[in-house]
Amino acid sequence: MTVTWGHTSSTGLDFTESSIVDAHFAACRGEYLGLLDAVGIEPGWHVLDAGCGPGGFLPALADLVGPLGRVSAIDLADEHVPVATRQAAGALCPVEVRQGSLLRLPYEDATFDAVWCANTVQYLDDDELAVALAELCRVVRDGGVVAIKDLDATLVTARPGDPFLFTDFFRLAADEHGYARQLLRTRELYRWLEDAGVTALRQWTVLIEHHAPFSRAAQRFYRSACATIADQAVRLGAPGDWQAFRDPDGPGHPFDDPRAYLSEGNVLAVGVVRRGAR
Repeated sequence: MTVTWGHTSSTGLDFTESSIVDAHFAACRGEYLGLLDAVGIEPGWHVLDAGCGPGGFLPALADLVGPLGRVSAIDLADEHVPVATRQAAGALCPVEVRQGSLLRLPYEDATFDAVWCANTVQYLDDDELAVALAELCRVVRDGGVVAIKDLDATLVTARPGDPFLFTDFFRLAADEHGYARQLLRTRELYRWLEDAGVTALRQWTVLIEHHAPFSRAAQRFYRSACATIADQAVRLGAPGDWQAFRDPDGPGHPFDDPRAYLSEGNVLAVGVVRRGAR
């Protein structure tokens, strides 16, 4: 049985439709921007946002490179290009957004000082990931930076409820569908970057936590996301009581509990491109 996650863009990839991507960004904005700040992007650089989606990171990237810098962005979904372009309106530096694939980037070798790739490699199988990382390294100058951030589903949990409810689901879904397994691969990113020839590697995992009362942004995203997962869990026959999560607006929702809690993990892997390092 193939698990259908929903919230697809024109690419057919799950959880890539702009409203759900924007909702996730809003729910985790502080932590997301903190991870971007930790990359070490410098003023005056030319930076690529690889897999920019609807462009949530573009204003922050423009602020980091400043008026002497430049930001380019690329995404697989055609409809994200005008949305991301609007996101970058009024930026401190020139921002260009275009459609394209990470598997065949439309840029010359050594074009960029750094590449930022957030919440994107989860959609690539192992063979595609190796190709995409080679492409990211190709378009970065010698001594430039590659930074990959993505979700680590092993740290997803919610309360009140069984602490292993989501863990058991992801383990079961990983046997049926590549996307779930790829969400469990994230803490191996440093090994993939090492194999791609990236050096001076740093990687760390951030636990993003939401405590009751949840913010409006957290309620909006996680109610919808958990309802989708709950429906899939029931179809797969995953263990546990999923009923309370299936209706995002239903009475007695776990996130209405005064002691409600939810967490997810995010991994950031950063390294330096050195030609001939492999």
